[in-house]
Amino acid sequence: MRFIRLCVAAMVAAAAVLVMTVTPAQAASATAVFTKPQDWGTGFEGKYTITNGTTTTLNGWSVAFDLPSGYAVTTAWDAVMSRSGQRFTFTNPSWAPTLAPGASTSFGFNGSPGNFGTPQNCTLNGAPCSGGTTTPGAPGTPGTPTVTATGNSSISLSWTASSGTVTGYRVYEGTALRATVTGTSATIGSLGTCTTHTYTVRGYNSIGESGASGSVTGTTTGCTNPQPGGKGAPYLYLGWGNPPSPATVMNATGVKWFTMAFILSGGGCTPAWDGQRPLQGGADATAIAQIKAAGGDIVPSFGGWSGNKLGPNCSTPQALAAAYQQVISAYNLKMIDIDIENTDEFENEAVQDRILNALKIVKQNNPSIKTIITFGTSTTGPSWWGTRLINQSAALGANIDVFTIMPFDFGGGANMYQSTVNASEGLKNALKTAFGWSDATAYAHMGISGMNGLSDQQELTSPATWTQIRDWAKARGLARLAFWSVNRDRGCPGGGVQAACSGIAQNDWQFTSITAGF
Repeated sequence: MRFIRLCVAAMVAAAAVLVMTVTPAQAASATAVFTKPQDWGTGFEGKYTITNGTTTTLNGWSVAFDLPSGYAVTTAWDAVMSRSGQRFTFTNPSWAPTLAPGASTSFGFNGSPGNFGTPQNCTLNGAPCSGGTTTPGAPGTPGTPTVTATGNSSISLSWTASSGTVTGYRVYEGTALRATVTGTSATIGSLGTCTTHTYTVRGYNSIGESGASGSVTGTTTGCTNPQPGGKGAPYLYLGWGNPPSPATVMNATGVKWFTMAFILSGGGCTPAWDGQRPLQGGADATAIAQIKAAGGDIVPSFGGWSGNKLGPNCSTPQALAAAYQQVISAYNLKMIDIDIENTDEFENEAVQDRILNALKIVKQNNPSIKTIITFGTSTTGPSWWGTRLINQSAALGANIDVFTIMPFDFGGGANMYQSTVNASEGLKNALKTAFGWSDATAYAHMGISGMNGLSDQQELTSPATWTQIRDWAKARGLARLAFWSVNRDRGCPGGGVQAACSGIAQNDWQFTSITAGF
């Protein structure tokens, strides 16, 4: 959470350049995948991402497709466009003459009118855009599905239609066929309760089957032992990174809770969002109302890596507790998170103790509220400062409910799953030592807050790795799972560390969907 909070402007600008979500390329094929970021009725924005799935360098590329009569491309970027009738051709710009094996690049365009589906008859260097193995005459690849509803034993999906002649669609879970339909929606039934499933869709006709769509993950409801609210609550930050609509994310993923960042000092010991936006009447309050109207709730996060924080500005535990109470009362909160980082709070004994004593007062005044402390870690568990924080919590009787570690930006290397498990086991042992707890009790007071995609130190957590981490945490009864952040839960392969995307290939809100299954 460090570098990206300090370089907001640069990252927001970078997020618009040549990157976006892609479906993994078929083996030994180059592919061009269409997505439609926007459609405003009178026009639309389209994007193609070209991925070189071969083992040799692609010396130039040319993507061509047909638009229906009456439609036109009005502007384009990151490609050179030409037109012949209703066929539009885009070639690589002069400053990007090659595409290395495994690399991806994108171009975008605006078209009109709106209410547009998918371009037809797309080719990449003369071959089908879905890859060289697609049968000529088969339907084009359908759009990435979204989850439209979930039940105790069912998940409903919808997607945009394939181009070309389509007989119907097949819904797959891995390689297993789960449904065959003639329209662009399906409900998969006979599922277990509280189970998570990932699906792709292929169109088909008498000639053959299309390439696979992007994947979507959904989780059924009807848990026998429902998890308490707030267990899976990814960070949402309205201060940068093209903040998404919370209701949109909730509808697409089933997530109900968000950890909203960050409450800082608005001057002295007065709390404010980012130190500048008011508790009421601003964008944050509007988002919270939207979340609650959709049946969800929030955990506000105080502090973080940068900014002017309340811990050093409130002179006493009583004053700091009063600042926390203002936020609790403003939103009728059930939980609060203190994200304690950097030398001004985490590596400061006086401020550590002030925060712990303030939280002790908060619990005395609000017996039902849950208090969370979030802090960094090494690959083997809490650092000296983290261990001190835990031991002081026990010594002061702070009654902290959840100790959450951030297992990233610690030089974790290639295996982020194993590094996260090792760090979590180190936290468990520290809690057992400080409080005399059993393994099960220690796990029940633990949380993990990861970083989706690329971390500031280029550590890679993929959707598959995050699923492993979630399943490990769920199996051991951990109390909390979060990640930084929903703003970044969008794909931009090769984009590096960004404010509005993860730096890797993924579907929009994929990490949030996985977290919703915690």
